[in-house]
Amino acid sequence: MPEAPLTLPVLIRTIRSARTQAEERELVQRESAKIRGAFRGDEPDTRASNLAKLLYIHILGYPAHFGQMESLKLMASHRFHEKRIGYLGAALLLDEKQDTHLLLTNSIKNDLLHPTAWVQGLALSTLGSLGSVAMFRDLAGEVEQLARVGQPSVRRKAVVCAVHVVRKVPDLIDVFTRLGEHLLTEQNTGILHGAVMLISEMCERSPQALDRFCKFVPQLVGLLRNLVVAGYSPEHSISGISNPFLQVQILRLLRILGKDNEDASDAMNDSLAQVATNTETTRNVGNAILYETVLTIMGVRSTSGLRVLAINILGRFLLNKDRNIRYVALTSLQKLLQEENSAVQRHRATVLECLADPDPTVKRRALQLSLALVSGSNVRTTTKELLVFLETCAPELKSDCASGIFLAAEKFAPSKRWHIDTILQVLTMAGSYVRDDAVPNLIHLIGGAKELHGYAVQQLYKALTQDISQQPLVQVATWCIGEYGNLLLDGSCEEVEPTQVDPEEMVSMLERVLQSHLSLPGTRAYALTALMKLGTRLQGSDINRIRSLVSIYCSCHDVELQQRAVEYNALFRKYDHLRASVLEKMPLVDKTGYAEEGSEKEQNGREAAVAPQILEVAPVPSDVQQQDSGQVSDLLDLLGGPADPPLAQPTTPAVESFLDFLGDLKAPVLPSGAAGPEWLYSPRPGWAPHHPAHPSIEPQKAPAPHEVTTCLHSALWSTGATDQGNQLIPRGCLEMKSERPTVPLPP
Repeated sequence: MPEAPLTLPVLIRTIRSARTQAEERELVQRESAKIRGAFRGDEPDTRASNLAKLLYIHILGYPAHFGQMESLKLMASHRFHEKRIGYLGAALLLDEKQDTHLLLTNSIKNDLLHPTAWVQGLALSTLGSLGSVAMFRDLAGEVEQLARVGQPSVRRKAVVCAVHVVRKVPDLIDVFTRLGEHLLTEQNTGILHGAVMLISEMCERSPQALDRFCKFVPQLVGLLRNLVVAGYSPEHSISGISNPFLQVQILRLLRILGKDNEDASDAMNDSLAQVATNTETTRNVGNAILYETVLTIMGVRSTSGLRVLAINILGRFLLNKDRNIRYVALTSLQKLLQEENSAVQRHRATVLECLADPDPTVKRRALQLSLALVSGSNVRTTTKELLVFLETCAPELKSDCASGIFLAAEKFAPSKRWHIDTILQVLTMAGSYVRDDAVPNLIHLIGGAKELHGYAVQQLYKALTQDISQQPLVQVATWCIGEYGNLLLDGSCEEVEPTQVDPEEMVSMLERVLQSHLSLPGTRAYALTALMKLGTRLQGSDINRIRSLVSIYCSCHDVELQQRAVEYNALFRKYDHLRASVLEKMPLVDKTGYAEEGSEKEQNGREAAVAPQILEVAPVPSDVQQQDSGQVSDLLDLLGGPADPPLAQPTTPAVESFLDFLGDLKAPVLPSGAAGPEWLYSPRPGWAPHHPAHPSIEPQKAPAPHEVTTCLHSALWSTGATDQGNQLIPRGCLEMKSERPTVPLPP
């Protein structure tokens, strides 16, 4: 005897009582097979109950596509309970991608013309949720007719269905334009709410409809005023506010109609002010209406006083205990900052207080708005608050905060000393989270402030003695010690009380940086160069200590450090008389020169190595220039031979070449198509050597010896060449061994 089918309540209890997923799957498969057999047997009495069970199985995630045709059959039934199950099945099992979906049009059309309001409501609801473009085009007339006449419940559903029609098929706006005008006089609140939604959709999608409904602004303003002054209504009031949903929809429609329309904006200004001042803010419902009022005021051409009132409303939102309201206020204030900067600035203190909010999303929004509020008049106070926040904020916010403080200090710094102090505080508290350009920017700032060299190097040395874990801070500190270490040795500083540092202590500090496991290879390179720079100002045992430290890195596994150490060691061993001139102070680099050269490269479409523009060059006596002319000739020979005949000047055998310390180079021959080290071909203002590998470089006047010294000196901090075996390998090619050009050295 076959097992009797389960009813829907029994099926639900049985599935819920299953102990394992396998047991549940077996039960569902068995019941689905029974339902499929019943559908094949065409049993009309059990079709509705079987489809109801199948819909529950579909909700659980099991396949139920074989019930689509049964849903269409039940939709055509004359029994209401079967028709209701059929429409529910169509809503769950059908969509526009299904071919069966096309069969819905005739059933829905018949039910729209049905005399029973319940059946018409089912058809309208299904059409609004499942209707396709073709269905809407075929049934738009019936929907418009039902929205005009009939029972209020049917008319309300018809208006909502019309909204879906307009969203899906904007070409049918003309069909519902007169309907929107007619429904504005409706007394039923539900129908009026749907009418305002319908007009809003039409005005957003059709300029013609927008112009047509602008003349109804006074009528909409009257409706809004009546809702504001209306008394308590138990049917439509929420938290003491009369029909808040309708008020919000009217405010949205007014915002659409008043955008870029002076007359419409003037007509609604008084009512907007009335809503903004009379709405209760103790409940969330009132805050929602006030927020829509603010959006409407800022979206239309309202008066300046009304816009200030809107900003003040958002300022009151910042004091609300609800974090969602504070978040909305911060987001809105940030959007309005460009238009109403002075009004938003009045709430700067409240915004800064939001930085202490425990909610991370509110805190992030408050940080973004606080950084945007920084100006020349409040940069000191705002930056002070931001530095306090930077010290205690979460790691995911430190990067944004540090970058924002850098940009604000660079743009609004009242003095160079304040700028340097601010950047140093950021590097001390969040050095690992700063941008990559923070180190070169601070170096350029310190280099350009001659009067602050002593102050900067003392502050950096003090910070370095306390913490060497912040790598950007360590890099800037080591650079300043190398350039201005003599100021530490002499104890000269006018800004603060000077402190004299012992040379041995300074070398020990740089040694500590070199040996620290926290130091990056780039930081160690800074420290090596700083030691070499200090070597020109120290004597005796300190020099020998520096030589031993440099020699250690001649066999370092890092190519950059090994290259620097080898070159520096060559300076000590063979060319000690050149060390002081090569390791002179760095001249100031003009950052604007990079921008101008970059724009020129973009216009011409060329990629050339451009050397920085040197602003300051130490004066060189004329006798030194004559003495070093032979060195310039040797340098040009190394580059491939001078373009012009050599100058007729007496030469002296004092120094053979500035580049001999790289390995006793005389005149290496470059292979065909190979280029020498990149820094040797960097064109400088006023001169450039001629070489076949660089046809864009025109032969010009030969450089003065002190300019060659400056060029080599700049290479110490950035790039150079390394001696590996019997080959001179340019730096840019170290990582591409298969393609790197090589320069053979003489035996």
